[in-house]
Amino acid sequence: MKIAVNSFLFVLALFLFSSCGQKSVFDNQATINNGKWFKNDAVHFEVNIEDTTKLYDFYLTLRHTTDYRFSNLYLFLATQFPNNNLTHDTLELILADNSGKWLGKGWSDIKEDNILLRNNLKFPLRGKYDFYFRQAMRRDTLEDVVNIGIRISESQ
Repeated sequence: MKIAVNSFLFVLALFLFSSCGQKSVFDNQATINNGKWFKNDAVHFEVNIEDTTKLYDFYLTLRHTTDYRFSNLYLFLATQFPNNNLTHDTLELILADNSGKWLGKGWSDIKEDNILLRNNLKFPLRGKYDFYFRQAMRRDTLEDVVNIGIRISESQ
């Protein structure tokens, strides 16, 4: 019993120390109404970057149900820079392995994926960045996506 308690305390301490390693600059989620994401509905995040000398890790967070019909998710990402320049990217997120097993975490019918989009990212300009995500799955309505979000942390 004492070994089990000590093991639990060690794992808990390890988790607490490892989660304190990255300083989050931005962490926000948007809820997809009724789990139905319409193709023309953009999810918008506004991020202020003050320090252009630091390196950052850029994560996309996604929550979906186990009823989600696909093993991946294509997204369009538009980024507006502080100088109003605009870039467009297409992203593919892999949500399940070849056998159909979900890669995200979660015990219930909701799976959460934290996907590193870019590490050691350096923002070129100080100021407000606008990120717009739209689903790109060739469906007018994508069902069973619950939340989408971004997290930007200082690189370690």
